Amino acid sequence: MTATIVARVGEEKLTALPDDLYIPPDALAIYLQSFEGPLDLLSWLIRRDRLDILDIPMAELTAQYMSYVDWLHEQRLELAAEYLVMAVWLMEIKSRMLLPAIAASQGDGEQEDPRAALVRRLVEYESIRSAAEWLAALPLAGRDVFVAGVPQELSAPDLPVADLQALTDVWQALLKREKLTVKHRTARRELSLRTAMTRLLSGLQGDLFMDFSSLFEAQRGVSWWVVHILAMLELAREQRVEIVQNEPFAPIYVREKHAGN
Repeated sequence: MTATIVARVGEEKLTALPDDLYIPPDALAIYLQSFEGPLDLLSWLIRRDRLDILDIPMAELTAQYMSYVDWLHEQRLELAAEYLVMAVWLMEIKSRMLLPAIAASQGDGEQEDPRAALVRRLVEYESIRSAAEWLAALPLAGRDVFVAGVPQELSAPDLPVADLQALTDVWQALLKREKLTVKHRTARRELSLRTAMTRLLSGLQGDLFMDFSSLFEAQRGVSWWVVHILAMLELAREQRVEIVQNEPFAPIYVREKHAGN
């Protein structure tokens, strides 16, 4: 049975740990909470204990802050000077709040709250921290979103350059199409309905029936026909002509209508 190798020191393979191996108790330490400075620590303590930032209980906050500083000292970590400066400031504020309130002057002015400067700095820090969290939550290019791009080999190929013969063929095709295009020019033409009615009445021969189509001249054009058909209908409406047809699809006859008809 092959022994399991638990370690390798240089070229030597060890199947068991040495009996005289000493591992210090603090050789492996995991820190679950770290802060970027004293203001970050104070802000975290206020949020954790749900304290009112505008009415900070200095005794409780100072005790929590000093317990963290003592823990750092036990871990033999080098304390930054700003942590010590903040500790001194907290103790000063706590001491000033224990003293009786003294008027700032002989007048009616009131003494400023010793916590006011600390509160302002904490409020400003909270605003900056909230803005930083909002920016960090935005999608980041390369992490959350990726910029779309087209590889060089997938780019559009170069289009061929048209030669002189191709341009000549296109021009000849345009000229040929232009010859096939028929252009129409229209002009305004005024036709009188009353004039058409008079002309139709003059064309009728008394009481004789005349073929309806014989009253219209083919060379006059569509507009002339339309006006004269309207004139014929207007005469029939005024009961001045009589229009008859013996059977469906039979010729239509027209005659002038008199009082005795």
